[in-house]
Amino acid sequence: MYTPADEATLGVRLRILRRWRGMTQVQLAGLAGLSPSYLSMVEHGTRMLDRRSNIAAVASALKVSETDLVGGPHLSSDPLQSDPHMAIPPLRVALQTNTLASPAVDSGRPLAELHNEVFNRIEPLRRVCDYVTIGHLLPDVLDGLHWHAAQPGDEASRRLALETLVEACVITAAVAKELNYMDLASLAALRAKDAASLLGDPVQQGKADFMWLLTLPRAGTWERTLAAAERSADALQPHATDSTGLEVLGMVTLTASLSAAAIHRADRAAFWLDEAAGVAARVPDEPRRTWQSFSSTNVNAWRIAIGIECGESGSKITDLASSVNLELFEPKSSRRANILADIGRGLAREPRTRAESVRWLRRAEDASPQRIRNSTPVRETVAYLLNRAKADAMGRELRGMAARMGVPH
Repeated sequence: MYTPADEATLGVRLRILRRWRGMTQVQLAGLAGLSPSYLSMVEHGTRMLDRRSNIAAVASALKVSETDLVGGPHLSSDPLQSDPHMAIPPLRVALQTNTLASPAVDSGRPLAELHNEVFNRIEPLRRVCDYVTIGHLLPDVLDGLHWHAAQPGDEASRRLALETLVEACVITAAVAKELNYMDLASLAALRAKDAASLLGDPVQQGKADFMWLLTLPRAGTWERTLAAAERSADALQPHATDSTGLEVLGMVTLTASLSAAAIHRADRAAFWLDEAAGVAARVPDEPRRTWQSFSSTNVNAWRIAIGIECGESGSKITDLASSVNLELFEPKSSRRANILADIGRGLAREPRTRAESVRWLRRAEDASPQRIRNSTPVRETVAYLLNRAKADAMGRELRGMAARMGVPH
């Protein structure tokens, strides 16, 4: 659903959607389980609507999708912010025109070449958020893998094609999700699940489940996401016998923990965090080498994101950040940028740490401009901080970020 506020802040969109529904702030607050004063401050830009659970509750009360509420994509004149979106149309064509039974092309490059392209070229590009180059490379790879997966005869080749397609679809879903094209992210995740189902391999099914869980619509569904994550973890646990299996299991358990935090189940969130830490102790603490960077250090980084969802801020976020060795992540990488951004978002909640928040957000932007300039949570944090900025130095930094992200300033 398009509204005139598509390029505005979340608070403005919230006010337009609330009035469109004919609701008062008191009515909406009652349906969402929030206070009217909090919603009023969100609409006026003096509080952030930044917890996943609160966003889901408001979207559900308004009977709109979270995308309608948070908006996007927000395209600016900055090429590092806007150019990544050119990757989406060819990826969409590749997934919509191919099926596992009926490929859209009548030939493909050698399977070994496609496998190498996915794991040794495109996946490293995903880690450093080079969405522009991924958009040039991945559509042709998706075409070829669908073609190989549909060929009769050699079972070993077909399995390799399906395994490679699972990974390629996970990458596609990740790119689409980060750029806020959730319909495409969901399509890619479901294609990965279909390919994994044909394989009958629990680890491949765990990979697909992990990405599918991240693409589920959130309004009113966090309980279902938690239940699905717990089922996936339980199903995978007996089969996680090698490093890849353990890394996939670890990422699914972290997703379960975040889902529990989103519905205020602190006990379940802590349980699954502990489970993830136990799994991480069985793999090397080398996030540059593991699937989705799973490691003990990455578990500590997820503690920050989960802490933010549980309402932590200020000094508590600083304490959590001190346990994360950022040097273990690539200097220019998605994971490093996300961690820095989470720290900045947590610090933005308290007046005394807002200036420090800006410094962390700028570090996140330096680590991955394509990722951070397209991040909805960071965009809303910048808009909030810009509204609250008093000191000229802080305001200049924020106005620069705002311009690059397409935030009104």
